[in-house]
Amino acid sequence: MRLRLIITALTFFFGLMALPVLAEDDPQTQIQTVIENQIAAFKNDDFAQAFSYASPSIQSMFGTAENFGVMVQRGYPMVWRPADVQFMDLREMAGDLWQHVLIRDQAGRRHMLLYRMQKGPKGWLINGVQLGKPTDQLT
Repeated sequence: MRLRLIITALTFFFGLMALPVLAEDDPQTQIQTVIENQIAAFKNDDFAQAFSYASPSIQSMFGTAENFGVMVQRGYPMVWRPADVQFMDLREMAGDLWQHVLIRDQAGRRHMLLYRMQKGPKGWLINGVQLGKPTDQLT
C-alpha cells in the first residue's frame, strides 16, 4: 500500500515537472511570446529588435528597421505605445494562424489586432498585422 502511494506521488510530481516543457511546445504560447517581445521592443524604441520578429517578407517590404519603426509609429501607434495588451483566441484561417490581440491605447480606446503568424526554421515570426472590427473581439 505504501509503495503504491509513493509511486502515485512520484508520478504526480514528474507530471507537474513536465508541464513547463509542454507549454514551451505550445504554438499559442510561442506566438504570444513573440508578440509580447515585439511590443516590448517598440516600447523601448528598439526598432532593430522589433524588426527581428517580422517575417522575411515583411522585412524585405520595409528594407530597414528604421522604415519599419516609422510605419508602426504612424500606422499602428497603439502597438508602439499600448496601455494594455490582452491576448484573445488563436485561430486558423485559410491555412494561416492568426493571433487576436486586444490592445487599449493611451487614450483608452480598444483596438482588435489580428497578427498573421508564420513558422520559420527558428520559430514563429509575425507576417502581418491587420486592424480587426469590433466584431472580431472574442470572448
